[in-house]
Amino acid sequence: MASIDLEKMLEKVRSTQWALADIDWDAPGVERITPEQWPKLKAFMADLMWIEHVGARGFAAMAKKAPTATLREIYTYFHAEEQRHANAEMALMKRWGMLDGDELPEPNINLRLVIEWLDRYADEMPFYVLGAVIPMLEIALDGALCKFLLDTVDDPVCHEAFEKINGDESRHLGVGFTVMEMQGYNKSFIQLVKMMGPIVDPRLLLGIAVYFPLLNKMRDNIVELGLSEDKLYEVMKKFEKIGGRTADGRRNPWFQLIRQHGRWMVNRRNRLYHVPVDAAVKLTSYIPKQALPPIPTWVRELTWRPAA
Repeated sequence: MASIDLEKMLEKVRSTQWALADIDWDAPGVERITPEQWPKLKAFMADLMWIEHVGARGFAAMAKKAPTATLREIYTYFHAEEQRHANAEMALMKRWGMLDGDELPEPNINLRLVIEWLDRYADEMPFYVLGAVIPMLEIALDGALCKFLLDTVDDPVCHEAFEKINGDESRHLGVGFTVMEMQGYNKSFIQLVKMMGPIVDPRLLLGIAVYFPLLNKMRDNIVELGLSEDKLYEVMKKFEKIGGRTADGRRNPWFQLIRQHGRWMVNRRNRLYHVPVDAAVKLTSYIPKQALPPIPTWVRELTWRPAA
């Protein structure tokens, strides 16, 4: 049933922990960031850092709801790893002269809204919903963004940091897809239909209302930066291929739902989907800064300092 042995995965996760202090942040290569790259790269890195923290908050919620002690411990590690990724990305921003003192990069409005929703409602969402959404976020946003970064940035310290980050992410995805398969295992048709019940939960509908515009905004941002649309299609195919590699995975109704949404999201020709979602992106851009909820206090754990 499960594609990976979760006990062995937990041992691997324990043995592959790393710290910011393992990387020499003052090593040569910073001059390889060109003046033309710098402004867009600063905005890109700020978004990437906050997306890592969205993942961290999702894993924290999953750790509370995990059905076994092994999964609880794995997700607790994953929560810490996502925070470490955000810290490493801030350390790169500090290296490249993109931060003043201990300031945090400002999240864009759509990320602010998603962070606020996670803070309020993530702990109340069913495990199987989070278990399908998190792998999509990891593979679509993290995967596409990290690959784009390594293809365009020549700084060896960036490559060293992302070699460690990508090692962690591969384990996150391995566990994520295995858990999706577990949710479809040995369930009756009625049980599978009941799994779709939360789709009418107002809290989840509110989450969808902030999640869809975020994906559209990030999709257009990375295409504008130079990532080809073909690469985005490849990312979505990867989610479909790995998530649907077994009958159990394909039986998970949340995999099917998120797979279909992914197809709509990457296809700009689907006007029925993109016109209203683009309108929502435009609408959120008019929200005055003072009307936005405050950034949750737990994000103050973010730091670029290697001792963290």
